[in-house]
Amino acid sequence: MSETREKFALVGAGPMGLAMAKVLRAQGIAFDGFELHSDVGGLWDIEGPRSTMYESAHLISSKTMTEFADFPMGAEVAEYPSHREMARYFRDFAEHFDLRRHFRFGAEITELAPEGDNGAGWRVIWRQGGQTHSAVYAGVLIANGTLSTPNMPRFPGQFDGELLHAAAYRHPEQFAGKRVLVVGAGNSGCDIAVDAVHHAQSCDLSMRRGYYFVPKYVFGKPADTMGGAIKLPMWLKRRVDGLILKWFVGNPQKYGFPKPDYKLYESHPVVNSLVLYHAGHGDLTIRADIADISGKTVTFTDGAQADYDMILAATGYKLDYPFIDQKLLNWQKDAPHLYLNAMHPERDDLFVLGMVEATGLGWQGRHEQAEMVARYLRGLRSGSAAAKKLQREKRSGFTRATGGMSYLELPRMAYYVDKATYRGAVMRWIKALEAEQPK
Repeated sequence: MSETREKFALVGAGPMGLAMAKVLRAQGIAFDGFELHSDVGGLWDIEGPRSTMYESAHLISSKTMTEFADFPMGAEVAEYPSHREMARYFRDFAEHFDLRRHFRFGAEITELAPEGDNGAGWRVIWRQGGQTHSAVYAGVLIANGTLSTPNMPRFPGQFDGELLHAAAYRHPEQFAGKRVLVVGAGNSGCDIAVDAVHHAQSCDLSMRRGYYFVPKYVFGKPADTMGGAIKLPMWLKRRVDGLILKWFVGNPQKYGFPKPDYKLYESHPVVNSLVLYHAGHGDLTIRADIADISGKTVTFTDGAQADYDMILAATGYKLDYPFIDQKLLNWQKDAPHLYLNAMHPERDDLFVLGMVEATGLGWQGRHEQAEMVARYLRGLRSGSAAAKKLQREKRSGFTRATGGMSYLELPRMAYYVDKATYRGAVMRWIKALEAEQPK
């Protein structure tokens, strides 16, 4: 047993953990990092023990809108990088900022528990090299990601074929010669369905609700780099962007896709044109939600039936912090309720990093979250007025930074924010905290 009460424990060496490590170093906050895998990169390293990558996976946002501002991707990197390019990018990031030496690799956190009241320290227990270790840290920073624990639904009836979650999918050869049903039409579901089209005997896509589809390129440029120069009210932005989607995407209902029962931007869009292409060419059949399964026969809610050899559930992931009691994270409904999705309302020694989603937020938006937390910790130590003001604000009650958006009440949307509202609030705190710190 060792005592490290002056340090923080940082869980995870994925992109969020690396960003946190970088800004902790810059702010002079001592820490030890813990990473289950043998190297950095998190889920982007397909060889990682809890990676959910598949061979055809690429970013759904462009590199321009995703990269860290102070570590741009090179010109040799594709506009929409593959998971292998992204894994290399994060390894290069760790090398450039000399971050690896701060992490214990092959170390699995098994328990985080407070020693007492706020500020009394945290007992951190981990397994490494076949042994269990324990130490007390000043606080904990959780950055183990949001996309590693499958959300596997319970289907009605009994399926006698192969049933798997998208987390277990790696390569399209898994579909060879099979009649495949992909359940769930989010970005991963649509990617995987396109893979299946080329390798399976047949492929259908079951959808519970409709989606808005966004092309990756508009006028030859990445779609997410277009616009933004002029800030529009949401009602007008929806109208303008909806018109653009009609120009470049058309009407997905013509290919059998259900019409969305919500407004544009109230849920994340699907960035995939190929799924529309294949549905339009008859390579892919769009199905309704599943009503019942008997043997290999699936009955859908519209009364249609079909036989399948494999059902692949692309039904997303659950927030999962198995090493800490949910009550300690101020968990409410489907997610921890934290100030700016990171800061505990009462405790100043417990933070969750990366539990934030927003269209166009990119890694830079998450880096800013990390910087705000690191500067806050430094400000608390120096007794800065800005840190004390932030402390009062997070303790006085708050709502999620949605910017007035009414997001769908789904687990995957429980930590969704409006990018402009969120980044604006985070940057205001960074500037206030920075102004009081010695140069």
